[in-house]
Amino acid sequence: MNVYFRLMRLDKPIGIYLLLWPTLWALFLASNGFPNIKILLIFIFGVVLMRSAGCVINDYADRKIDHLVKRTRNRPITSGKVTPKSALVLFFILISLAFVLVLMTNWLTICLAFIALFLAILYPFTKRWTHLPQFVLGVAFAMSVPMAFAAINNNVALSAWWVFLAAVLWTVAYDSMYAMADRDEDLKIGVKSSAILFAKYDRLVIGLLQIGLLLVLIKIANIFNLGFFYDISLVLSACLMIYHQNLIKNREKKACFDAFLHNHYIGLLIFIGIAFSLFI
Repeated sequence: MNVYFRLMRLDKPIGIYLLLWPTLWALFLASNGFPNIKILLIFIFGVVLMRSAGCVINDYADRKIDHLVKRTRNRPITSGKVTPKSALVLFFILISLAFVLVLMTNWLTICLAFIALFLAILYPFTKRWTHLPQFVLGVAFAMSVPMAFAAINNNVALSAWWVFLAAVLWTVAYDSMYAMADRDEDLKIGVKSSAILFAKYDRLVIGLLQIGLLLVLIKIANIFNLGFFYDISLVLSACLMIYHQNLIKNREKKACFDAFLHNHYIGLLIFIGIAFSLFI
């Protein structure tokens, strides 16, 4: 059982946090306060299930190359502890459970869920043919935003797409930091990434993404009339972005990976800012 636990990365919940925060941003903004508890629980459990399913299909897609990279060579499928067939069975169980949850919402949310599932399956394979799999991941992660607005309001207003854009920009930025940590191995095995595409301009492009994120978050403040606490969260988030730039400045593997992990706090800060602004 422990090997399947690791296959779903439940021992490494960072991916759950990074997917959960934009989902919570959207749920609270769409509700203009605390969301319906049933919808909240559906999305929280859905995040855990879909992130787990994403990890399983990612390892299935990478089963023939993971053993070539030191960081991934002990993953359950590539190391032979879980068969590819068993992994696919687990994947279909997870997405089936997630589908049961989404059936408790409305037709629009269900339709959007199919798009999200398609992107989740597509993402692991994109690193073979494009240098921007991080963008595909960003769109896949951000699909929770229109789904949240649809579940709460039965429509996806224009305002929701600003939150969607913020989630995409944030994901591409932090996953490019992750890609920087893997760049040397990816070059050896022929896997593409944004870090390889950006090359020596990686920090600059990530910085531009971070600035873009802040500008979009400011726009969100104006759209949803968020106040002082949200402003404070943006200032603190900007400070964290500067810290992350400092971490990746020498492009050391551990430092880049630490910067990726630390992005969790940006998502948390923005959520706290949204919640306090709506409730106080």
